[in-house]
Amino acid sequence: MRNQITQLLLGISIAVGLLAVPVRAQVSDAELDAQARALVEALRLAAPDTGTENDGLYSDWQIKPENIPRWSRLCTGKELTPAQFESSPVTARKILVCVMRDVLTDEYKASGSNESLAVRRSAAWWMTGDPTQYSSQGIASYVQKVLDFYQQQRSKARSGANNSRK
Repeated sequence: MRNQITQLLLGISIAVGLLAVPVRAQVSDAELDAQARALVEALRLAAPDTGTENDGLYSDWQIKPENIPRWSRLCTGKELTPAQFESSPVTARKILVCVMRDVLTDEYKASGSNESLAVRRSAAWWMTGDPTQYSSQGIASYVQKVLDFYQQQRSKARSGANNSRK
């Protein structure tokens, strides 16, 4: 009996202690989806203009062709060719939101739930494949451009949501 009381008190102490520990803000699924959509649009707006019409990159997002079959299969279950991907901006956007949602989730964890840093790390991943390169000299200005466009998109979404509530 005494052992059961001790275990009960220990359990209550642990539960009370856990309540006192601050919990990091968790991003809801809906919020993460909205952030991924804003990031995808920011990546489109920041896409570098290579100045060459047939530069080997596809769609408004300037995607390497080798990524398209893999990403489309992962997100839709159907492998698309680069031409199919490029011919349907709606499908392309859905696939990219799916991909970047996963990337953003990973980068939230790596950034200690810092939204701006997670976006910067995601932009670096997009450009180089390495999220830790976000402040490297070669892409820092691109990463900042993505962050600026992202913040504009989020601001528009928030003001639109506020206007629809009035």
